[in-house]
Amino acid sequence: MAEFTHGDATIAYDLEGPADGMPVLLIAPGGMRSANAIWNDMPFNPRTELADTYRLIGMDQRNAGRSYAPVSPDDGWATMRDDQLALLDHLEIDRCHVLGMCIGGPYIAGLLRAAPDRFASAVMLQPVGIEPDGSNRQAFYEMFDAWVDQKAETHGDVDRATWESFRSNMWDGEFLLTASPGDVAEIDTPLLVAMGNDLYHPQSTSRTIADVAPNVTFVETWKEGDALATFPPKVREYLAAH
Repeated sequence: MAEFTHGDATIAYDLEGPADGMPVLLIAPGGMRSANAIWNDMPFNPRTELADTYRLIGMDQRNAGRSYAPVSPDDGWATMRDDQLALLDHLEIDRCHVLGMCIGGPYIAGLLRAAPDRFASAVMLQPVGIEPDGSNRQAFYEMFDAWVDQKAETHGDVDRATWESFRSNMWDGEFLLTASPGDVAEIDTPLLVAMGNDLYHPQSTSRTIADVAPNVTFVETWKEGDALATFPPKVREYLAAH
């Protein structure tokens, strides 16, 4: 484990795989708890599937896992995006792949919109998103509030208004939260999307990304049964092609 300082945040990260391998920035699932160790419990774990070939950069997002930062009412998607880009700067990585699951989907969209030249390709595994009728938004509010309850020991000085502003910045948006369908239609970076199929990772989000992104590979079935065995080679083939 290593760490670096970005502003007032201390961001922890792991480097795995050959030092001369093509870098892959990993953005773990877990919602607000997105930390590199969570990959170890996922149906597809890039830390085991890709570490023989790629230089894996697995970070804990601020205030998740081993990372720490104070909380501001202005915190939101852009705050973490800037941490992610700062980590690449810290490691002197000009260009890499990015692979993320769950909350990694919006993070990736934010990165591809802000710094497209830095990413050779992107992989979104079951990206989170808001249903068109907003029916799953409350679930994200409740997820955020449960995370806040866990932060009482380390962030007891943060008042409720600050947390509520932060929550609003994260989860009041639509669709992919960091990008509209129109924004995704303007992302030229090659994109592999593995479909989500539950409350937090609705099919509607994945299918809309697949419909509008101009350079997309869409995988509908990937984490159950025989498809789980064939999915890692698809990811490797995809990354190698880009």
